[in-house]
Amino acid sequence: MRTIVVGDIHGCAKALRALLEAIAPQPQDQLVFLGDYVDRGPDSKGVIEQLIELQQQCQTVCLLGNHEIMFRGALRGLNPDLWLEIGGRPTLTSYGGRLDNVSAAHRSFLDALLPYFETDQHLFVHANYLADKPLEQQPEQTLFWEHLADRLPDPHHSGKHVFCGHTPQPQGGIGYFGHFTCLDTGCVSGFWLSAIDVDSGQTWQVSRHGHLRESWRVVRKLWAAIRRKRQ
Repeated sequence: MRTIVVGDIHGCAKALRALLEAIAPQPQDQLVFLGDYVDRGPDSKGVIEQLIELQQQCQTVCLLGNHEIMFRGALRGLNPDLWLEIGGRPTLTSYGGRLDNVSAAHRSFLDALLPYFETDQHLFVHANYLADKPLEQQPEQTLFWEHLADRLPDPHHSGKHVFCGHTPQPQGGIGYFGHFTCLDTGCVSGFWLSAIDVDSGQTWQVSRHGHLRESWRVVRKLWAAIRRKRQ
């Protein structure tokens, strides 16, 4: 079984399709998505459709991102102005310009998103974390909104490696910080949608147009070093 973590998608449905084709997930594989599936990119509806379909093909864990929080708020009748201003307009367009067009299946998907995920060796959050608190005690502001530019977290007290998204990394590079890794590699801004096998270190990167990039050898070396340290 592989556990593969995927960074921020932001409406880049073509990139997600190409990434999944490259990964070729098997029924026993577990894919963990770090949130921000919608907004800014051209086809948020198509992204959510793919994620719903993927649930029938393998094990999926889909985290809640701050853009899903705003999208859900608009669907529940909150003032959508802020959401529309910071990326929601392309999402609305992908649904034909009407929130009423968001299907019950897509609403159920959004309502079921998880605030965080934890395994024996890894923690998964959307944005950031406090090192001295378990995930269930993390503030919402930290989990969903706090950028790494505001605060680089210390190693988590559990000793587990943390994966996050939310903060775009320079030039589309995967942000490796020793005790945590950031996978927001700016697909919607012209860089890459990234995924990592958390055990083998195999890396996939795909452009927003669906072009696969060769895995970074340096990332493989870093993950090999992590595995040696654990042994």
